[in-house]
Amino acid sequence: MPAVFAERFSSGDATALAQAYEDEAVLVEQPGMPVTGPALLAANGRLQSLGVPISVRPRHVYRSGDLALLIVDWAIDGTDRDGEAVHVEGTATDVARRGPDGRWRYAVDNPFGLRSQQVATEDAADPAS
Repeated sequence: MPAVFAERFSSGDATALAQAYEDEAVLVEQPGMPVTGPALLAANGRLQSLGVPISVRPRHVYRSGDLALLIVDWAIDGTDRDGEAVHVEGTATDVARRGPDGRWRYAVDNPFGLRSQQVATEDAADPAS
């Protein structure tokens, strides 16, 4: 699943990338800010429009029947179409589901999954929050 996502993302083809998601999928664009539908497509489109490929390195995949939890390190690193340096990275916590057609698609795409968990943990430990 991560390799298919990376190939489709890096191709710049928004339609192909959209097919990696279920119709009702959720993308956590920023920690605590989930988006769906056209907003999900727009969020991915903003990153794709940079013209910089994504690299992915799956850390763990845990499967239970037609559900899978994926922990994936990823990076978008290079020079955009305007000649500006781009570096965005994270460790995603994603949920994929196998559909009736046998293809896996993202149900939840949380690209900064571990970072948002760390923020929540730090906030919980701070008595002032």
